[in-house]
Amino acid sequence: MSDQLRSWLRTVVPAAWSALVAWLVTAGAPDWITDPLGDAGPTLVVPIVLAAVYTLLRWAEPRLSALIARILLGSARRPTYMDSRSTVE
Repeated sequence: MSDQLRSWLRTVVPAAWSALVAWLVTAGAPDWITDPLGDAGPTLVVPIVLAAVYTLLRWAEPRLSALIARILLGSARRPTYMDSRSTVE
């Protein structure tokens, strides 16, 4: 798998998990939480959940098995990036 595809997967897959968690939160959140937010509720929940899920996955990544990392992150291997200081002139 190319590093470009790996980096794309490692962005999209956690975002998809975050969207699922955000949907579950908004679907089951009590009215007293969602009513004051009005129509902005789902809009606010998604970035908050995305930040929380991403932080949790980054923390848990070294502790996960390769299979679980592949499921939650899209790839068990991190992409490698070329150092911008090592360009050829």
